[in-house]
Parts: sequence; C-alpha cells; structure tokens
Amino acid sequence: MLERLQFAQSPTEHLFVGTDLYMYFTLSWDAKSQQLHTQKTFVDQGDKASRDSQTQDRCIVDPAGQYMALQLFDGIITILPLISKGKKKKTSEAFALGEPVPARITEFFVRSSCFLYPRETDVQPRLAFLYAENHERVHLSFKTLDHTPGGPGDPGIAILATQSERVDLEIGASHVIPVPGPEYGVLVLAETSITYFDDQRVESLNQPLQEAAIFVAWTHVDTKRWLLADDTGKLYLLMLLIEEDEVRGWQLDVIGVTSRATTLVYLGSGLTFVGSHQGDSQVIRVQQQEIQILQNLTNVAPILDFTVMDMGNRNGETHSNEYSSGQARIVTGSGAFQDGSLRSIRSGVGMEDQGLLGDMENILDLYPLSSKDTQKQVDVLAATFANETRVFLFFPDGEVEEREEFMGLSLTESSLYISNIKSNRLLQVTNTQVRINDLESGMVTSEWTAQEGHTVTVASANDDHVVVCVSGLEALALDLNNDLRITARRKFLEEGQIACIHVPSVCAETCLAGFWQSSSVIIMNVESLKTIQRVVMSEEGVAVPRSLILTQLIPNEAPTLLVAMANGEIVTFSMDTKTHVLSSRKATILGTQGATFKILPRNNGTSSVFAICEHSSLIYGSEGRIVYAAITAEEASCVCPFNAEAYPDAVAIASAKDLKIALVDTERTTHVQTLKFGETVRRVAHSPKLKAFGIGTIYRDIQNGYEIVKSHFKLADEVMFKELDTFALYDDELIESCIRADLRDGSGRLVERFVVGTAHMDHEEEDLIRGRILVFATGAERKLKLVSKLSVMGACRALGVIDGNIVAALVKTASTLSSGFEGGADSVVIYGLNSPELTKLATYRTSTAPIALAISGNQIAIADLMKSVSVVSYTRPTSPGSSHALIETARHFQTVWATAVAHVDEHTWLESDAEGNLMVLKQNVGGMTPDDQRQLQTISEIRLGEMVNRIQKVEVESSSCAVVLPRAFMGTVDGSIYLFALITPSKQDLLMRLQQAIASRVQSPGNVPFNTYRAFRNSVRQSDEPFRFVDGELVEKFLDCPAGLQERICEEVGAQADVEEVRAMVEGLRRIH
Repeated sequence: MLERLQFAQSPTEHLFVGTDLYMYFTLSWDAKSQQLHTQKTFVDQGDKASRDSQTQDRCIVDPAGQYMALQLFDGIITILPLISKGKKKKTSEAFALGEPVPARITEFFVRSSCFLYPRETDVQPRLAFLYAENHERVHLSFKTLDHTPGGPGDPGIAILATQSERVDLEIGASHVIPVPGPEYGVLVLAETSITYFDDQRVESLNQPLQEAAIFVAWTHVDTKRWLLADDTGKLYLLMLLIEEDEVRGWQLDVIGVTSRATTLVYLGSGLTFVGSHQGDSQVIRVQQQEIQILQNLTNVAPILDFTVMDMGNRNGETHSNEYSSGQARIVTGSGAFQDGSLRSIRSGVGMEDQGLLGDMENILDLYPLSSKDTQKQVDVLAATFANETRVFLFFPDGEVEEREEFMGLSLTESSLYISNIKSNRLLQVTNTQVRINDLESGMVTSEWTAQEGHTVTVASANDDHVVVCVSGLEALALDLNNDLRITARRKFLEEGQIACIHVPSVCAETCLAGFWQSSSVIIMNVESLKTIQRVVMSEEGVAVPRSLILTQLIPNEAPTLLVAMANGEIVTFSMDTKTHVLSSRKATILGTQGATFKILPRNNGTSSVFAICEHSSLIYGSEGRIVYAAITAEEASCVCPFNAEAYPDAVAIASAKDLKIALVDTERTTHVQTLKFGETVRRVAHSPKLKAFGIGTIYRDIQNGYEIVKSHFKLADEVMFKELDTFALYDDELIESCIRADLRDGSGRLVERFVVGTAHMDHEEEDLIRGRILVFATGAERKLKLVSKLSVMGACRALGVIDGNIVAALVKTASTLSSGFEGGADSVVIYGLNSPELTKLATYRTSTAPIALAISGNQIAIADLMKSVSVVSYTRPTSPGSSHALIETARHFQTVWATAVAHVDEHTWLESDAEGNLMVLKQNVGGMTPDDQRQLQTISEIRLGEMVNRIQKVEVESSSCAVVLPRAFMGTVDGSIYLFALITPSKQDLLMRLQQAIASRVQSPGNVPFNTYRAFRNSVRQSDEPFRFVDGELVEKFLDCPAGLQERICEEVGAQADVEEVRAMVEGLRRIH
C-alpha cells in the first residue's frame, strides 16, 4: 500500500509504504542528496493470533493531519499518531509516525472506511466504516477515536466507540466518501444509487443512478465535486447540489472513457492521474463535460500469457548468451476486458523514420557533406554504389533534389571516402585517385592517382591526413595540408593484406590497421606509418578484424578502440592518449557475422557507435561503462550521421532496397508496440512459419443491465500487428489454452496446427463444466479452418504436444466424479489426431487439478493446483498387444499452490506458486532406493514477490566462458518480465558470496533486509533467506558502488574475487537483459 502524508510545517510530503510481509515505513525526499530518506520503520506488525483482512489492506489518513489508521486484520484497526514539528518536539521526532496502537472493532468484513472531516464542535476524530454482515446485509457505522498517548516504551491506548449506525444499505454499496464542511457527512456509492448521510442526523438522501455502475475509484476535485471511475472505464463527475448549506441532491455526468482505473489522483489545475492495473495509466485534463488525454504511461500488467520471439536467431543460427539487450522480442497478452491488448516488448534503441528518399538498391556507403564551410549543419548526402556516386541536396524546408554534379566530385565511379575538411575543401577517395576540391569554385586543387594496374581498396582520413591502402598490401599516408604529399609508404608483407584502416579524430597522430592473414591490429604513427603497438586478435587466426574505429565513448576517460571480428565478436581496448598503448581488452558477441562501424556524435562531446550486422546495435557510454543496445534497424546495410536543418540530429540509413532519414534514440529504452483488442487476451501462440499469432480472447459487454461474455480465437499478423481472422466460440464458452503444434495427421506426416482448449457450462446439468479441444489449420491465405473438434468432460486448462500428439490437462468439478467418465478424476490425457477425429491414447490422474504442463523429450511435468509438480513419462506401444502409457517417474511431495512450471535442465524444473515464490526442483536420480529416486528435491528457492502466470523456456547456445545460462522468461500478474538463468558451477560460490557482501552494504528504502525480502514464504513454512538463488538486480548494484567500496566487497568475497574481473563479470550480466 502507498499513502501520501502531509505533516504540518513539513517542507515536503512523506510517503507511507506497506508491504505484504508486514513491513511498513515512511520515506521523504532529500533535495540536497537527491535521495530517498527513510524516516520511520516498523519491523513487523504481523499479529499471528489475528486473521488477515478478508477485503483489502487499507490505509486512511485523518484530514486534520493527526492520525493514520491501518486495516490489516479483521476486527483490528491500527492507529498511528502523526507527529509534527513543534517547540517541544525533538528534531529526531519531527515529521514522523508515532508508535502503533491497536483498536478493536466489531465490524469484520469492512468494504470501505474513512476519517470524517472534523467539525468545529468535534473533540475527537471520527471514522466511518462501511461493512457487511454474515447475512450480506450492508451497514454504515460512525465511530469516535479516543487515543491516550503512553510514555517511553508504552504506545498508549486507542478505543473506537460506536457513535451511530445506518443499517440495511444497498447490497452493492462499495465506497464511502467523506464530505467536507460546511455540509459534512459522507457519500456512499452503490451499484444503483448514491446516498448522502449526515453523521449527526438520522435522515439520509438517496438518489438512484440513471444506469447501474460498479464504482472502483474516486478522488476529490474540490469541496463539492469528485471524480468517479467505474469497472468499464467510464469517468464521472459527481457534484453536490447545495441550498442554504444543506445537501439537496447531486448530479452525476459521464465525462469520458479511460483505462479501467485502480486509483485516481487529482493533481490540481484540472489534471488527474488515472492509475490502472489492467491498462495503460493516463494523465488527463478535465474540461467542461469531457476529458483530454495528455499522456499514456505504458503498462503491460497483468501478463496472462506470452511468447518469446527473435532471440537473435531469425535465420536459424545459434548464438551465445551474451547477445546485446533487445535481441529478445517478447509478445504478451496483457490487460483485461476493454483494456486487453497484445504487446510486443523489446528493450533497445528506438528509431523513428522521418523521411524516405526512395527505392535505391545496393548502396555501399553514405557520407554527410556541407555545401558551405561556414555552416555547422550538413545539407548534402552522398550515396556510393558499385559503379557510381549519387548526391542529394537538402533544403531547409525538407525538400530534396538530386544533383548530377556537385563541387567537382567524380560521380561516375564508386567512392571509398568523402568528407569536408578544413580550409573550405572537399576530400574524395575513389578506387583510382584521391582528390581535394575547393568548396566555392568546385575546382580540383590537389590530386593523387594510383599507378596503372593498382587500385585503392580502403581509405580513411581526419582533418590533416588521409591513409589509403593500394592493392591490399601497401599503405600510403598523404598530407592534406601539403597538396597530398606522400609522407610515408609501407608494405605489409609479413602481416598480409589489409582488411581495414581507420585514421581517428581523437589521437589524430595515430593510424590503425587490421590484417587478414595475421589476424592482428597495428597502431601506427600516421605520418611515418611506423608501428607503435601490434595486437594479435586471434591466436588461431580463425577470426579476422573486419572494421575498427577509435572514439571517445565515455567522458573523461581514455578513448576506446572497437574492433569488429568476422565471427561476430566485438573487442574493445582503452588507448593511452600519450603512449598510444592499448589495454583493458574485453570481448562481446553481437552475432555470427562481422559488424561495420559508423561513429555518431553526441551532444556531450562523446560519440556513440552504430554497429551494423545481423543484430545491429548502438554502442555508447553510460555510467562509466560501455553499453551494447539493440536497435530497431534490422535491415540496415550502411548508416551515417545527418544533422541537417530540416532533420536535426538525424541519421541516414540505407537498406538493401531503400534510403531513409531517421531519428535514433541516444540510449536504450523499452519499446512497446500495442495491438488493442478491447478484449482480454488470455492466450498467445506464435507460428514462425505463418508469421502470425494465434490469440484466445474474452469479450465482455454490458447490455440492458446484463453482462455478456463471449470468447474468440483470432489470427494476427506478427509484423503489422493487425487482425487476420476470427473464430467465435459458443456464447457460454471461454478459451482456456492455446498452442501451436506440429501434429501427426492420418498419414503420419507432421502438419502445423493451432490447438485450442475451452470450458463451458453443461447445457443439461448447470453445475457441470465441460470443454472442447479444437484443432485449426491455416493456409497460405492465413485464414482459420476448423479441422477437428472433441468434447471433453471438463475444462481444458493446459495443452502441449509430445511425439506429434496432443497433451491436454482436464479440470473437472467434484460432481463430475459420478458422470461415469473413466473414474471422473482430474487428469492429463494424450490424444492422437486421426483426421478428422481425436483419439484418446493415454490418461494420468492428478492429485487435485492440473494447472500447467512442461514437456521435454518424453517427459511431462504437471503443475498441480495444490500438490506441486509431478513428472510422468510417455511411452509408445512397443508390440501389437501393448498401448500408449503415462507412467509417473517423479513427484514433489510438498503442498504448493502451483501456477506455472518449465523444464530448465536435465531432470530439473522451475516452478512458481500463487504466493510469489520460485523453486528449482531436481529429480534425485542418484537415490539409494526407488522411492528416493522418485523424489523431486528443492535445490534452490527464492521469494519473487509477484505471482507468475507463465514461464516460457528459451534455448540459447552458450559460450564456454559464460557466467550464466539463460533458461526461461517469466511473466507476472504485476506486469514484470524476469529472466531466469542457471549459474555455471565455477561461478556459483562467487556470485552467492558477492550477493551476500553487497546485501550487507546496499541500503534499501525502509532498510528492509535483503534476506528477509527474498526469503521463501508461504502458508506452510517460512525461510530466513533465499536458498542457492542469486538476485541479479542486487548483484548489478556492484557497478554503482564507489571504487573503494567495490574493493572492500571483493575483499569480503575472498581471494578469488579480483575487482576488475568482478566488474567485468557484472557488466556482462547486465548486458544480457
């Protein structure tokens, strides 16, 4: 829970925070340190003898600023005095909460409560409680608070005495709103009426609603007006009608539609924050009888289902787990009902198209130019092709004109390098010559031509020198300030052919070259081409440097040399600006092919680097480290900065087909693409072959006062995010599960199908729940065709596929046990597709109800509603007389309310429960007895704090030096996406020790101990700390610690922890997500 506290005379507001572990604290903002400051903490308010509140933990604040009340347990209200600064108060006690005091009440099922606005005659604070009796009768009770402060160590006494009651309110009453003076009293919101009660009078004023509504949130606008939100997303303005200081009625107007509100906060000046758990939160402006949405704050909660795409493996290749952030695209089914949507989530650098120059194929490179030496911005873009160079002139209004000639440039041949250089000149390097043109006259002022039979293969330049490679083996340095005089010439007979050359602007006296045969990089003096340092990039010579650049990535630190290897590896070095010696070698894998670098200047004097490869990334400096962030430019072939007047801070990007201007974000952010359905997206399945999603949705509407619920199975395009086809289920049928599967048809061939599991009420017996299994085929036209269906005796809660057959988890009600369906127990059934029929092959009965399935090879892990996980093995018939069978091979013998399960390693499964915990279970295959070998043992456990709805396994090939091995993504009810990874054995002890050392030194809001926060906790048992689990977010805090603290942490960890090695390891961990 969160509540805003305003202490008298306090310069800032305070924030009260309550957790589900019964930890409570107040925070304030320290403007000087720009940090949160913990004012007061309550270690544990858990009353083990009391029952948790059956409604909702609630926090209410006295409008007079004297008290705060917590409703945590049935029949108990915890009172906390608000201590404000005064002459007799100590500084340490100023602006803090007093000691909590419990007060008993007879009302148990409290729906809503509030402090009343104090009247002038009031001596004690008063509260109102809206509650329901056991017989569902709803009453309103007014109480007075009598609080007697205690002495040191004594919290005092608090008594809540009933002042008056109003009985038999509307059964749908849900909220009580305090009314300020001079009218005072309360408003009670119900489904069909709103009632005003004066707490000092017997009479009340009731007025029915024009249309029934379920109100879910409210907020004050002023003393006479309130904003109300209902369950369908409608926003209302409620205004009291006052005559002679008495309430005569009220007026309720619908002023707009927003996301379904969880909370409303009026910000003043007509602005309101709409906080939504099942849709995007919004900032709106309330105008006359309407609203204006000013901002949408993306929210993907709750995640009901998701699928993982684009794991950097679009072409079928494997890659290392050090893929840059954003290579994974996660598509979620998010929201509920009218806020339901399909969300594509990707963490990376965004790119927004600004203009398209046209369809141009096979552009080799791009160069930004300026037609005038005096202007800071560019206005010319040169594009080079295999046998020509094309020039485009940009005007301030955004118009573009292609020029057949420009400033004497040679446009009839391909260009290797073009740039503006000082003294109002233009440099062009082609395969045969180097030319310097005067920018005003367009005349050639200097020219160097290669000898006949020789060609220039690579070139690079800064303001003073240009270095060219002739015929691949010889490098020439030309002086740009002395008529292209050759200052040095060098042949590299031992190194072999030159693969790449770079003449940097930083450390301008150097030149860098990479070589094919020797797989080395040489740093040379640019005037003499003498070697300063030689670095071998690959001892085996299996990878060669393909591109290199030297630039300032991190401010106030040494320049960074980046070398792109042909195997997809990026190697970085730091260069000493005085000695030009390289150090601090680090490697990162972006993909499987060599990248090409282009420098993009930044406004802070540093640069970022655009790495063009099959997984294009932006490389930049942030918080003193190098960040590799995926960029949404999958088809880019070349790029250059293009800061034009019409397109400030833009870039020009060419693909194999076109050329466009775009804006690129400077840093990594989370990008969410939304396909609004207006229906709950309950299940999502992805078909890479069709490039489409199969989506199960639930539609809800209110018609003539009745709730109408329908379910559909839809097909949507994965790129355009548009709906392709829809199949409507029965009116009373809901979708429960959905998968894409390769199934065996009648001929034994594997065919791609979408399989849908449903649930619906029995038409003959109302207490029974039935279900169907539907099999859909899709053709080239991407339309749904129902090819097979089967009615089953229960809801089909989960689906899977094994050996080309369907695995279905069926959940039936207790009354189904007498229906005669082979014993009637909840079960997992395997069906074979014998088109168009589904034939039952094998059955396994679960303890209570199967919730989720995880299939690996011939093993099926079944998550049970109450009895954790069991593992069964599927066997095919081995002889004419045998049959298909499901045989239990392992079981977790504990009570766990499971929600999801996934196979993460050999004989190892990851399980989540409804109480926010994660467990890693491993079969004891080495046990002494058969019973021991059947046991699933808990080898790791941690409290996540959020209920996981879905776990999706990912398969990523890992390098031999990987620290962690990604195994699964998890989507939660609260909209979080977590990455689960296994730690390699050699790093387990190091990371667990590192976590312990960091946890003891990093302060959290409220000073909540890490071990308590992450310790396993359910209704059966509670641990003291996480067991063999590492919180990656906490470990990454190591990078934010000062250097001295990092050294002390490594000393505590032990001799195996070198500061530089630990820092590099943690940086690698951060790059994964």
